[in-house]
Amino acid sequence: MVPDTAPGSHLRLLLIEDNEDDALLLIHRFRSGGYSLDVLRVDTPEQTEAALRARSWDLVISDHDLPGFSAIAALGIIKQLELDVPFIIVSGAIREETAIAAMRAGAHDYLSKNQLERLIPAAEREVREAGNRRQRSQALAAQHEADARFQAVAASTPGVIFQMMRRPNEQLGFTYASDATDMLLGVSAKQLCEDGSHFFRLLVADDRTALEAALEASARTGARLNWEGRIDTDAGDTKWINIRGSVRYDSACRAIWEGVMWNITHSKQTEAELRDSQAHLKALSSHLQSAKEDERERIARDVHDVLGGHLVALKFSTSLLASRLTLPAEQLRAQVTRIETLIDEAIDTVSRVTRELRPGILKDFGLAAAIESHAEDFARRTGIGCHVLCADDDIDLPESESIALFRIFQESLTNVSKHAKAQNVDIRLIHTGDGVSLEVADDGVGFAPADLSKPHSFGLRGVRERITSLGGCVDITHRAPNGTRLQVVIPLAQPLAPPHHQEASS
Repeated sequence: MVPDTAPGSHLRLLLIEDNEDDALLLIHRFRSGGYSLDVLRVDTPEQTEAALRARSWDLVISDHDLPGFSAIAALGIIKQLELDVPFIIVSGAIREETAIAAMRAGAHDYLSKNQLERLIPAAEREVREAGNRRQRSQALAAQHEADARFQAVAASTPGVIFQMMRRPNEQLGFTYASDATDMLLGVSAKQLCEDGSHFFRLLVADDRTALEAALEASARTGARLNWEGRIDTDAGDTKWINIRGSVRYDSACRAIWEGVMWNITHSKQTEAELRDSQAHLKALSSHLQSAKEDERERIARDVHDVLGGHLVALKFSTSLLASRLTLPAEQLRAQVTRIETLIDEAIDTVSRVTRELRPGILKDFGLAAAIESHAEDFARRTGIGCHVLCADDDIDLPESESIALFRIFQESLTNVSKHAKAQNVDIRLIHTGDGVSLEVADDGVGFAPADLSKPHSFGLRGVRERITSLGGCVDITHRAPNGTRLQVVIPLAQPLAPPHHQEASS
């Protein structure tokens, strides 16, 4: 704070004076001017240093020459202690060259003891200037501290903190950029501030126009700048960046933006993946609905054409048998045998349709038995040989996981029958230690990499969706020398304990 130097204020005064009468004269001058004083008189170097160390002073008044001491020596002590305190020399007689040397040594003014009319104005002026210097020093220290805090925040911020403005030639330039510029843009902050064209050179052409329009709108309306676009770095990467900033105007009414530039590539990729996933799920849902209707139609056809035909034939056969009960026993037995054959075929049809809908063997005997049973049905129906290896017949999975693996197995065999043109299929169901692996490998024509990403490859997409929901993984590869190998692995909630073997007693 600037000390109050108005008459009647308090003044802490240090007098370096060996003459008590002269000291009393100076004190009287200040008190006559309306000051209350906190005054101390010293006359040796030791006393002077002790007084300066003990407390702060508003003003130091010193005689020029004292026995064994001088004002120049007192100024040396003040300089050594790095103090900023007003220092006025009051002397009986002082030569001009001596006064000039004292001013060069740090004295703020010098007066003659015979002409003290300037004492109060000079003291008030120097006390006021000292207060101003302290204020400027405190403001400068506060500014340095604020700058240090800002630099620390800027250095730890992953985004680029910037200040940019329109140049007189209407080109956009950066007046400040934090060190993250190098990591985000691939150019240094110094390069960016020296030549703003580095930034516009990196912008993707399609997005540059949008940024210029956003800047123009922000400068015209004063609205916050919020823009997203792409840059192509010199390293060959394409990045999405988001620029946000507030706009203000300088004395020449030029727009100045201050804000942060962020790397949003990851979030943009996540958004794109989410949109693709939603599109895939929508297409898969539509396909599943269509597949459900197709399956219902197939079941209805099996029931109507096969089972219905058998039942109609049974009705005719039983009616015919009832009308010919008088026939010889041998003919009657032949008719009954035909009826039994129809009944067996009807039972087989019902059993097959039921197993395909929800195999009871899966619930009663487990996944391994269900896979073996379905493989036998598939081989009998298609003529494709199925070789099943279930290394662990006691695989015990939760019902949902067992059903998922079984449906994946069904889908795999369906794909083989439709596309593979295979003669044989090898099936393996084994423990992997902390999970269960199902492998279906055929000796067919194989596949092209583009087949896996076809828009309508819903079978494989359904397999991936099922496995992903269980936290597992899918691997589809070529099988040597020809064919396709599909392997799915799902983790177990708890690793299976190794079997206990009872040692034979000796």
